Amino acid sequence: MRLEDLARDARGGAVRAWGEAWQRLAPETIADLLALASDDIRFRDPFHDLRGRDAFERVLRHLFASVAEPRFVVTDHAVGVAAGYLRWTFTWRRAGKAQSIEGVSEIMVAPDGRIAAHLDHWDSGMQVYARLPLLGVAVRAVARRVAVR
Repeated sequence: MRLEDLARDARGGAVRAWGEAWQRLAPETIADLLALASDDIRFRDPFHDLRGRDAFERVLRHLFASVAEPRFVVTDHAVGVAAGYLRWTFTWRRAGKAQSIEGVSEIMVAPDGRIAAHLDHWDSGMQVYARLPLLGVAVRAVARRVAVR
């Protein structure tokens, strides 16, 4: 199913537009994404839990200032009873090296059709911390200890 298929109802259409805006996200299109968000949008990921468009915009601008070639690709989607869901892959370059993270965003749509909440679910331990030179050794050791053998 393609993102276009979500347009069958208003909530699905809002989730579709949100996913498409993330796929087009660039410094010059941040305003397009923010236009789809409620004034008091809640954004949560493993590093942030904040409210409001201004705070959300700061996170997005920091992203573009911190990494090269950031890109989101929506790989699957669904609309449930209470929320929409976007599965995605985020890629970027840091110090010339390609990086990626996979996750799912839980999207809440306000009655006015704007996005009220964007709650990211992804594993920061194995997808970020385990890749760091010093901390990564400890994170990988813990993961090995708790893994089923």
